[in-house]
Amino acid sequence: MPISPSVARFLLVLGLGFFFGLAFEEFHARENQARPGGVRSFPLLALIGALLYELDPVRLILVAVGLLVLGAWLAGYYWQHAAGTDSETETSGSLIIPICSVLAYLLGPVAMREPPWIGVGVTVTAVLLLTARERLHAFAHRLNTQEIVTAGKFMILAGLVLPLLPRVPVTKLTDITPHQVGLAVLAVCTISYLSYLLQRYVAPPGAKPLIAMLGGLYSATATTLVLAQSARRDPAERVAAGTGIILATSVMYLRLLIIVMIFNVPLAVALTPTYLGLALLGFCIAGGWYWLQRGVRSSAQAPAQWPSNPLDLGAAAAFGVLFVVVSLAASWARSHYGIAGIYALASVIGVTDINPFVLSVAQHGTGSMQNGATALAIIVASSSNNIMNGVYALAYSAGRTGIVPLCALVALALGGVGFGAATL
Repeated sequence: MPISPSVARFLLVLGLGFFFGLAFEEFHARENQARPGGVRSFPLLALIGALLYELDPVRLILVAVGLLVLGAWLAGYYWQHAAGTDSETETSGSLIIPICSVLAYLLGPVAMREPPWIGVGVTVTAVLLLTARERLHAFAHRLNTQEIVTAGKFMILAGLVLPLLPRVPVTKLTDITPHQVGLAVLAVCTISYLSYLLQRYVAPPGAKPLIAMLGGLYSATATTLVLAQSARRDPAERVAAGTGIILATSVMYLRLLIIVMIFNVPLAVALTPTYLGLALLGFCIAGGWYWLQRGVRSSAQAPAQWPSNPLDLGAAAAFGVLFVVVSLAASWARSHYGIAGIYALASVIGVTDINPFVLSVAQHGTGSMQNGATALAIIVASSSNNIMNGVYALAYSAGRTGIVPLCALVALALGGVGFGAATL
């Protein structure tokens, strides 16, 4: 016989309160403190909240009264322990105790009123936060003020600036809206910022290939310059630097594919076979080169070279301006020279940042050009950028270090254009 909805809600309230209470007791056991509640009191608090909700499910007056009573008792409890007047227990005046008690009480009404996933999600999140105390505090200690400011900049871009930008063109020179420009800036900043955080706080300092791959999510050109200069300073890093440059470029294909998919799924589908094939080929070349040179690889663990923070507002504004300029140039080249003009612009734009070009054609297309021709223009731009990165690797590494990356990047560039021209 199936369980009735009321019984299922009751069991959910009881289970969530019990699970939360277990985590609360385990937390205080690790802190060597007395347990002011837990596996018994939390289910009881959740049941009280559920019963008060059932008695007044519309106005929720009884739930509010119960919350006020619980809050008053917890305020006295916290005051007593924060003042250190209780000599019989060793519990501290931590805010965790009243916060968890209030949350346990509210689990009852939430489980009775809302879809089950909300109560389960809240409980699991609270348990994870409660049991990850040491790791969270260690992470907080690693942060500095600049990182917090950076997170604030990101929230300003995503939550304040972008919604306020007009969604209609502001000039007759282009049909690009300020909102589309802001969305393009935010898309690139988001991927770059995530890459920066992973490199800075997740990747082990000695994991050079992993750091290089994450650098490709941020900027393959910047990663190439850093690794080439590292090999110039220390010849023992020649193999690791060359491998990292190829890996960064391979990941760049995946980054561009993600960016295009955000704005133009059909175009991303057209690009997928070529870009996935190039990424796989790049990984194979990097792995083969690293394995063949296993006898001369450096065993030293080089210090981590953290990337510069990508959320500088000045850089974001410059990217927005470059995005508009490239979009205007693409419109002009298309109107005067057709598809040949777009391909010429794509080949030239590779000497700079190709993200504005890719985002421009992904958002606005190229007039009457089909997705295949547009995809080929993006491939030409990325191939041009590959060749420039290979030149940078050769120039900044001073000699043999850059020969293998240059040959690999040129091979990827030619292979990409050739395969794209044959299939698109």
